[in-house]
Amino acid sequence: MRINCPNCGERDRREFYYQGDAIALDRPSEDAGDQAWDDYLHNRDNPAGVTRDLWCHEAGCRAWIVVTRNTVTHEVLETALAEQVQA
Repeated sequence: MRINCPNCGERDRREFYYQGDAIALDRPSEDAGDQAWDDYLHNRDNPAGVTRDLWCHEAGCRAWIVVTRNTVTHEVLETALAEQVQA
């Protein structure tokens, strides 16, 4: 898979570090209980189709990038610097 870094241009996926879903997760309250914390720390949706993920261009400019991609076809639809993306 190739990712277009807004700063550096198109690069191989191996230059990037995958952080996860670009949509913020709701942190449980301190007294939420073990199940709520287990879900928050370990369980994530794994949708088939279009997702928005947060990646760091670790082997390049080190920018955080929101990548909109299709998890079925591996097609990258759009990339943007995270600081310029509305949540």
